[in-house]
Amino acid sequence: MLPNAEPQTPKKESVVIKKYANRRLYNTETSTYVTLEDLAKMVRSDRDFVVYDAKNGDDLTHQVLTQIIVEQESREGGQTLLPIPFLRQLIRFYDDSIARMVPSYLQFSMENFAKEQARFREQFATAFTNPSAAFEFYQKQAQQNMAMFEQAMQMWGAFGAAAGGKKLAGDSDAAKASSPEADKGPLKDELGELKAQLTAMQQKIEKLTQTKS
Repeated sequence: MLPNAEPQTPKKESVVIKKYANRRLYNTETSTYVTLEDLAKMVRSDRDFVVYDAKNGDDLTHQVLTQIIVEQESREGGQTLLPIPFLRQLIRFYDDSIARMVPSYLQFSMENFAKEQARFREQFATAFTNPSAAFEFYQKQAQQNMAMFEQAMQMWGAFGAAAGGKKLAGDSDAAKASSPEADKGPLKDELGELKAQLTAMQQKIEKLTQTKS
């Protein structure tokens, strides 16, 4: 280990929350019942948790997180983060052919937004004295996020097409071969090539995000 290297703090395992039929939530780490607000505080403190149905073990994490958002948005006098046009558009996407891309895009945008928190706070602080400059910054940031996401999707699409072509070629060769052993060499080479392409693609995506930091 390098002399100046600081040991990394190991990431804690997710806290297991059990949800009972009476809708009560039980924190198995603290052996106490908790509320949605308690779970919201855990999220804000960067403490991950998973929620399971106490009876059948079903994963209810997505459902509970959604409930937390609904509760936060409906608090009287509280701050809302989801504007009405966004909510309307999000509802429209549920029946759209592009729906499967929406979660990836939202997650991608939020992760980049989180990385740029310091810059956003700085721009927000100057928004009152120079609102036009702040708006230009936000607009530019959104355009950059969209461009990066499109590049990432194009690279993944190219990988998917390459993988599909390799699979078809492998199936065709296997159908022609008289013995299964005859295809092990070529198949191994193709898999290695696909893995190399995937690694290169992941590196490109990482570079895209690193160029902004």
